[in-house]
Amino acid sequence: MSSGTEAGSGSSARPRLTVLSGPSGVGKSSVLAELRRQGPVNVHFSVSVTTRKPRPGEVDGQHYHFVDRVEFDRMAAAGEFLEHAEFAGNRYGTPRGPVLRALESGLPSLLEIELQGARQVRAAMPEAQLVMLAPPSWDHLVERLVGRGTEDPDVIERRLEIAREEMAAEKEFDEVVVNADVRSAARDLLNLVVGPQPEVR
Repeated sequence: MSSGTEAGSGSSARPRLTVLSGPSGVGKSSVLAELRRQGPVNVHFSVSVTTRKPRPGEVDGQHYHFVDRVEFDRMAAAGEFLEHAEFAGNRYGTPRGPVLRALESGLPSLLEIELQGARQVRAAMPEAQLVMLAPPSWDHLVERLVGRGTEDPDVIERRLEIAREEMAAEKEFDEVVVNADVRSAARDLLNLVVGPQPEVR
């Protein structure tokens, strides 16, 4: 039977920082939501700061911290981000403090960020584990992005261009998880973050 204690005891003495990245539309949010559902696990889930507008169903402080560019620039200038980057016209950053406090307390930490940010984290913390979430196929990714219906065609085209670049960078990652099934992908990701866990039925 899986429990938070078992998840924590399966990790090494030095807590692991795992960075999850992948092209837009691959299902990162869905996999993370399923990972939480399969819990409880002793993992710190980093909540990124962004200047983009919330999508339907997104909650401030849970999915992202939504701020304007003035506040984002203030945080960046104050050194409050572990990494920050611009993606598809919006800015994203990982708050430094919560991640470092989690690692110092012995909790593995999971960041969901874009490729630029993943590279910054690898440069600053070479021991970080980089995991790419990949689609079963390119056509599947295109279908998901178009099917969202939340963005203009020119924005979708730009996201597809970026997705091609991100998938071409696969060799920069330590592990690749293919999101053919959300439940399986979440279990695979959890195994990478804290070690193999009993299968959730």
